[in-house]
Amino acid sequence: MYAEERQQAIAGLIGQRGRVSVADLADAYEVTTETVRRDLAALDRLGLIRRVHGGAVSASAITLGETGLTEREHSHAQAKDRIAAAALAYLPHQGGSVVLDAGTTTARIAPLLPAERELTVVTNSIPVATRCAGQHSLQVLGGRVRGVTQAVVGDQAVATLTGLRVDVAFVGTNALTVDHGLSTPDLDEAAVKRALVRCANLVVVVADSSKIGREDLVRFAPVDAVDVLVTDTDLDPSARTELEAHGIEVVLA
Repeated sequence: MYAEERQQAIAGLIGQRGRVSVADLADAYEVTTETVRRDLAALDRLGLIRRVHGGAVSASAITLGETGLTEREHSHAQAKDRIAAAALAYLPHQGGSVVLDAGTTTARIAPLLPAERELTVVTNSIPVATRCAGQHSLQVLGGRVRGVTQAVVGDQAVATLTGLRVDVAFVGTNALTVDHGLSTPDLDEAAVKRALVRCANLVVVVADSSKIGREDLVRFAPVDAVDVLVTDTDLDPSARTELEAHGIEVVLA
């Protein structure tokens, strides 16, 4: 196989799988790891893939920039509705406590919370707070509101979460991979999400399948911190197997 043919095949394989290691490519094409690295460098220069530690990911797997709340609200809307409904199975019993992260999927959980069940709801999301007001015992974190996501961020929010222990955290994420974990574009929002994950006895990530296999700038939690992932049926079977191998319960809605 000529180098050009091999590189074309490698680009196609990465496009299918999302992420491939140097060692796996060397075995697959019976070449040295140095040859694979040269191939990946050439493909990266062409913009066909992106090199990462130990291998490469598809060019679309690394998120650049941050979309606004309105745009994200209408993206994968039906899948998000199903995910929110399925996430209700992990609500605590009467008198329990939950923290609802900022995000368009977590915001869909808020109006579905059963009014007859007494719950303490903690949130850093202005839309979630609006939907829960008057229905449950509500605690809104203090701090600065980011306009693009309407999420409360800052030291005050982090400090409050550090002093809490809640039954369940419903967490949103911009991206999720086994290697990079859960990630988001903004440092301040990542700090709040990190504290949110740490304060919960059970961490339930709610994210549509387009987020899986992607990586964003700031990691706020490793995959080992996740107990449950609720996503949609478009999740790649190999990604599900990989996540379950890390002890995550994967629910397809």
